[in-house]
Amino acid sequence: MHDLSTRQLRAFVALAQERHFTRAAARCHVTQPAFSAIIQSLEAGVGARLFDRSTRSVELTPEGEVFGISASRLLAEFERAQSDIGDHLAQRQGHVSVGALPSLAAGWLPGILAQYRADYPGVGISLVDALADVCLDRVRSGELDFALAARRNDMTGLEGEFLYADKFYLVCPATHPLAKRRTIRPADLARWPLVHMTRNSSVRQRLEQVLPAAARAATFEVEHLATAIGLVRAGLGVSVMPAMTLFHAKAPELVVRPMAGAGFTRSLYLIKREGRSLSIAAQTLHDRMMAQREQIGRAESVLSASAQQPAS
Repeated sequence: MHDLSTRQLRAFVALAQERHFTRAAARCHVTQPAFSAIIQSLEAGVGARLFDRSTRSVELTPEGEVFGISASRLLAEFERAQSDIGDHLAQRQGHVSVGALPSLAAGWLPGILAQYRADYPGVGISLVDALADVCLDRVRSGELDFALAARRNDMTGLEGEFLYADKFYLVCPATHPLAKRRTIRPADLARWPLVHMTRNSSVRQRLEQVLPAAARAATFEVEHLATAIGLVRAGLGVSVMPAMTLFHAKAPELVVRPMAGAGFTRSLYLIKREGRSLSIAAQTLHDRMMAQREQIGRAESVLSASAQQPAS
């Protein structure tokens, strides 16, 4: 059997339903001679006569009856595939899976996801808020389309596009001696108890690189930013956090001070699998995030200003 074309299948179905060459040809938008040639090439391809013709009627042969079952199913599946890819390209359907560091997932990202959902209500969105290693492992495995995270040493199979440099700030009680300073030097932290994030967080990994040894020792080491802020609020230590986490520190009893010195930033990236194209839906969301990354800077300014109290 030769390969069949959708043109042949459509001609067969039209003739099987119309039982009339002229009407079937008009339905397929071809001349009757051209239509007859299509049917003849189909019968030659399948190796059997599919229609009995007479001057008064057109009827399916027994082989035509058998072929008609499969032909109708194949044509319906092809048309459904065309419809599905059309919906996919128009973003009337589809799915995007995104990973993000908790600070971005709670602060900057929700507004962008809300805009995207309003523009493309038929596209499903999954969000994983997790530490960088978890996000990157899931991108690498294909579970996530892309992630908003910091890079790590092992980026095998991954590629990242720079998103933003997140600045670090000291968070301390308003009554703490460091609250009187406008900026904080790394050496200023050496004598005070520190509340650190866990060692597998991108925040902690960056601070391990830029803080002196005396300032790296953690009095408390916790998994969640809310816990760290609670410990600081209770006077159990001070903490160094990136700007996008400062919504946790928006309280009158806390102040925020910028860290002085080189290196007190955390570079964030949009990370996807190396050499793999994103779906139309995922690429649109990816591009929208890149286009709106300047909003991170505005959000940082608002967060730090709202949490920071005037120095006395």
